Amino acid sequence: MAILIDETKKVIVQGITGREGQARTRLMLDYGTRVVGGVTPGKGGTEVLGLPVFDSCAAAVAALGGVDVSVLFVPASGMRAAAIEAVDAGVGLLVLVADRVPVWDAMEIAARARERGARFVGPNTLGIASPGRAVVGMIGGRAESAREWFKPPLPGGTGVGIISRSGGMSSSTAYYCGQAGVRISSIVHIGGDAVLGLRIPDVAALFEADQATDAIVVFGEIGGSQEEELAEMIADGRVRKPVVAYIGGKAATAGTRFSHAGAIIEGNSGTHAGKVEALRRAGATTVDAFGDLPEAVVGVLRARASRSLMTEAERRAVWTTAITRIEPNRVAVRGKDIASLMGRMSFGAAVHLILTGRLPDERVGRLMDAILVSSIDHGATPPSCLAARTVASTGASLSQSVAAGILSINRHHGGAIEDAARYLGAVLQRAAAGGGGEAGARAALDAVAAAEVARVKTSGERISGFGHRVHTKDPRTARMFELASEAGLDGGPGSHLGAARAIERAFAAIGKPLPINVDGAIGAVLADLGMDPRVFNGIFMIARTPGLVAHVIEEQTREKPMRRIDPVNHAYDGPVG
Repeated sequence: MAILIDETKKVIVQGITGREGQARTRLMLDYGTRVVGGVTPGKGGTEVLGLPVFDSCAAAVAALGGVDVSVLFVPASGMRAAAIEAVDAGVGLLVLVADRVPVWDAMEIAARARERGARFVGPNTLGIASPGRAVVGMIGGRAESAREWFKPPLPGGTGVGIISRSGGMSSSTAYYCGQAGVRISSIVHIGGDAVLGLRIPDVAALFEADQATDAIVVFGEIGGSQEEELAEMIADGRVRKPVVAYIGGKAATAGTRFSHAGAIIEGNSGTHAGKVEALRRAGATTVDAFGDLPEAVVGVLRARASRSLMTEAERRAVWTTAITRIEPNRVAVRGKDIASLMGRMSFGAAVHLILTGRLPDERVGRLMDAILVSSIDHGATPPSCLAARTVASTGASLSQSVAAGILSINRHHGGAIEDAARYLGAVLQRAAAGGGGEAGARAALDAVAAAEVARVKTSGERISGFGHRVHTKDPRTARMFELASEAGLDGGPGSHLGAARAIERAFAAIGKPLPINVDGAIGAVLADLGMDPRVFNGIFMIARTPGLVAHVIEEQTREKPMRRIDPVNHAYDGPVG
C-alpha cells in the first residue's frame, strides 16, 4: 500500500508544454509514475515526451478513460481556474505546485473540492512520493536521486510516513532517515502557503490507516495549529502509531515569518514551545535538533522490532537488486521461493515473474508459454541460426556458437516484437484524442488506422509486425489471439490487440490485406499484459535459445567442419506429423 499515489494511478500534467512541466513530467515518467497525458489550452493534438496533449481536463478525462491525479504546473495567477477545471472534470486528487496563490483563490479551490469530493495538496508543494512506486510533482529532483535517497519498504513490509511543511526538508528528512537505515512508505509535502488542501492532521489520518506505514515522522514549523491538532489526535486515540517530530523556527518571535507564508507566529498562537509541549504531552517523541531526528526514528522503530528498519547488510550494500535473494538453504526470485514453485509453475510463468515481479495467473502463464513456444525456432535461414551454425562449423564450443546466434538478434531480427508494440502504442495515443465511449473510441481508432495505412502506402514504408516473407497467414498468430482471449485480453479499442486489428481492417479496406504476423501478435499481447517493451527482444532471445542449441549440436555431430552453409537450398529430413 501507499497513500495518495502509486504506480497504478493515472496522472495528467496541466501545463505540460511549459519548461517546468516538461522537465517534471520526465522526472515522473523516469521514476515509473503512470503519466498518461497533459493539458495546455490551445495545444491539443500535440505531443510532449510521447504523451498526448489536450485543450482541457474534460477532454483528457474523456479520452483517457478517467484520471486519478492532476499535477498543476501553472502560474499562481491561473491556479484557481486550472484547479477548478480539473475538479469539475472528475479528477480526484490535485497537486498544486505554484507558490503565492492568492488566499481567496485557494479558498475557492478548497470549496469546490469539498463540493465535488476531491482532494488537493498544496499550494506551494513539491509533491508526493511513494518510494519505489511513484512520484508526483518535483520531489527528489531527478529520478536517479529519488531512487537513491528514498528507501522503499520491502514487498509486504513497512516504512515510515513523512509529513513535511518544508519542501527541501521533505527530501532531507527522507534522505537522512534512509541513511540511518529507515525505509519510507510515503512522503507528503503539504505545502507552505497559509491556506492548504491536505494538512498535517489529514495526512496523519491516512498514514494511520495505511498498513505499509509503521510510524509517522513530522517536520513541522511555527505558525498555525496543525501540529497541535495532530497532538489532539494522538491524545484521543485517532492516531495510535508512533509519531516522531521536529518543529522548526525555535528562535522566531511574534510577527516573524519562518520560511513560508504559513509559518508565522501571531501573538501567542503557533509558537515553537507550544507545539513541542502539545506533542510531548500527547505522547509523541520530539527532538530539539533536526540532526537528532533520524536516530530518534530508529530508536522508536527498534523498540517495536519494526520491519521498517534495514539490516546492517542492507545498510552497507553498495547497490541493490530486487530480482533474486540468496540465503542459507533458500533461493527466492522476486520474493517467491523457487523450490516451492518447482513443479507448480510453468517456465513461461517464471519468465513473467522474473521480468515483471508479478506472479501471473494460470491463463497468463499459459499465454507466456505459447509466446516462448511460438518463437523457439523458424528454420535454418534466420540470421541467428546461420550465425550459430557457421561458428559451430569452425570447431567452436556450444556456448560460443549459441552466443554468436544470440548476438545476431537485434533490431532487424527479433526486434519487430518491440517495434510493433511501440508502433501500436503510438496509434493508440493518437486515437485517444477521439470520441468518448467504446463506439467513439473504435471509430477514432479506425480513422487513425486508415490514415496510417494511407501514409504507409504513399511512403512505401513497412510496418513492423505485419506481413511475412514466407507466410501469407502466419499459423501461429490465430492461436496466439485465441490464448490471449482466454487470458482475459479483450482486444478492445483501447488495447494494442485492438490497434493491430484496426490496422488489419484498414489494409483490407483498400484491397491490400496485410495480416499481423507472430512478432506483431507477441508485441501486442506483451504490451497488453503491461510488460516493459525494453524486455521484448530479450523474451525472443529466451525463446530462440533452445532452437539454437539444437542447430549447433546438429551442426557439430552431422556436418563436416568449415563447410559453406547454403541459407536456402537445404531440406528437412526429420519426423513428419
